Amino acid sequence: MNQALPKLTLKDFSTDQEVRWCPGCGDYAILKTIQKLMPELDAPKENQVFVSGIGCSSRFPYYMNTYGFHTIHGRAPAIATGVKLANPELDVWVVTGDGDGFSIGGNHMLHVLRRNIDLQVLLFNNEIYGLTKGQYSPTSKQGTRSPSSPTGSIDLPLSPCEVALAAGATFVARSIDTEAKHLGPCIRRSYEHRGAAFVEILQNCPIYNDGVFENVKDKKSAADNRIEIEHGKPLIFGAERDRGIRLNTLTLTLEVVEIGKGGVNVDDLLVHDESNKVIARLLSTMTGPEFPVAIGVLYSERKNGYVEDVREQQLTIRSRERGDLKQLLHSGNTWQVD
Repeated sequence: MNQALPKLTLKDFSTDQEVRWCPGCGDYAILKTIQKLMPELDAPKENQVFVSGIGCSSRFPYYMNTYGFHTIHGRAPAIATGVKLANPELDVWVVTGDGDGFSIGGNHMLHVLRRNIDLQVLLFNNEIYGLTKGQYSPTSKQGTRSPSSPTGSIDLPLSPCEVALAAGATFVARSIDTEAKHLGPCIRRSYEHRGAAFVEILQNCPIYNDGVFENVKDKKSAADNRIEIEHGKPLIFGAERDRGIRLNTLTLTLEVVEIGKGGVNVDDLLVHDESNKVIARLLSTMTGPEFPVAIGVLYSERKNGYVEDVREQQLTIRSRERGDLKQLLHSGNTWQVD
């Protein structure tokens, strides 16, 4: 008979470490959301492991009263993979930023997703390097002025969710740092998913990139600049709920339409389907001012992961009949290998 787990609270997941982020940093809100979520998962506290690389977000393991590894720049996915393979019973979380995860760590991110390792990747995207004093990052918009681009960045930014989809992540979602009622359920869904789960969190850096996501966060403008997607529901947004997203079947592109004008009604709108990777990719690339930013679960599928396959392979190998090494070594000058 299984013994009931002790009832845990937010305080059980808080440490005695001084939280050292800049005042107003979005990381505070994310930390509080996750500390609040942990008890609701009804999982043993000792099973939780947070793995980070380098950057502001990577201080996270110090502030979670769980097991954790503060590793090296960009290599958190690789180390998290080792942890999960060594003990598949653990719940492994990767906490990283847009620089740590998609610049020096881009290669490791790609492989942890394509292998479908059963862990949760939480990417804090503030579109800047915060810890190293404000250089532009792989997600910074063109024209971003920074110490490394004083006249404006000319790099084309990447979309974290689009890259995750292309790499083979079986769960991809996007949320916002201060939207706890939206962020909490997104992270919970990622936890319940079996496979590589990727959650992009739009996070404000008040020092080096303040207000970069203000259009999707401010109550006065958010309704017109973001769209909360739900499986099986039409894509509607706007302060008056009078606009939507339609698929142009001729060009296979998305377009914003006004409901009630030009003969457009709700039935003409695209209905979100979490199992459709094509739709997910189109939604992942939507950006302002032409389109609203999509938040919610973009994609989810179930398939065998790397950890499961490795375990099956190990069991197969161990079940084989064992040979006699001494006999083999003394069997002659040549060996036949099957």
